Amino acid sequence: MLRSFVALLVALAGVSGACAQSYPARPVKLIVPYGTGGPADIFGRFIAARLQEALGQPFVVEDRPGGGSIVGTEVVAKSAPDGYTLLMMSNTHTVNETLVPKKPFDLMRDFAPISGVSYSDLMMVVHPSVPASNVKEFIALAKSKPGVLNYASSGNGTPYHMAGELFKALAGVDIVHVPHKGSDQARASILGGQVQMMFDAVPTMAASARAGKVKALATSGSKRSPVTPETPTVAEAGVAGYESGIWLGLMAPAATPRPILEKLNAEVNKILNSADVKETWLKQGTITMGMSIGQFDQFLRDEIVKWGKVVKISGAKLD
Repeated sequence: MLRSFVALLVALAGVSGACAQSYPARPVKLIVPYGTGGPADIFGRFIAARLQEALGQPFVVEDRPGGGSIVGTEVVAKSAPDGYTLLMMSNTHTVNETLVPKKPFDLMRDFAPISGVSYSDLMMVVHPSVPASNVKEFIALAKSKPGVLNYASSGNGTPYHMAGELFKALAGVDIVHVPHKGSDQARASILGGQVQMMFDAVPTMAASARAGKVKALATSGSKRSPVTPETPTVAEAGVAGYESGIWLGLMAPAATPRPILEKLNAEVNKILNSADVKETWLKQGTITMGMSIGQFDQFLRDEIVKWGKVVKISGAKLD
């Protein structure tokens, strides 16, 4: 009996290995649960194009925004675990484990980690009509008008939302959160003056700041962004202890064969570790985040704990 069981395991391992060798045999769909033009969409399309070159099959990006990433993520959670539907995810997902306990999925139960992809600082910007040229002036303005000023985000639980809530908590201001369906809509609101403030990824907002369409007050990292070295960090500008950002990663439905996950991990890390990608992304204010499957798994678990604490400290709630 034991011999037969061992033989079965060996046979299954052989089938799984052969499956990975032939993978992908048809187009692969990469679901981005955010709006067009945001970091997840931009970097998702970059990774998809490089994987297509390396693996010889189309990697098709499909934007499915809504519900603070929940709409598109649920699609992947319910997909077949065969490597042909992947998820571009972010720290939104680790935030939502605490912020949105009643979801149609559980991140670490229903998904399998592949690798981290990228990290970017955020830029705190205000519309040109706002009478504040630095963080201290903005805080003073907000304190003089509690509940009047507002800030945009791409939805509940997103990095833009949590960056705003952390700012509110540490600066002691009352600013109204205005969630949008995607980062493109939130960006349109700040550019159009419908909202006064927004935290957005440096790579996607720096050009608008340089063009004078918004005023850049600060960046969110522990040190100044190489893209805008003249702009202080939020902590430098007077909000002690402030640090936030946006990172992206890849996951697949749970039960996706391990050899397929390892093949994707190896190819993604080849892309991220290439000198040209590292150099190009760094100039845009982005750091590559290549990791092993195990490292990314632990990173996700640590982020769930970290952002769970931020949600509780900030008092962030669904809007």
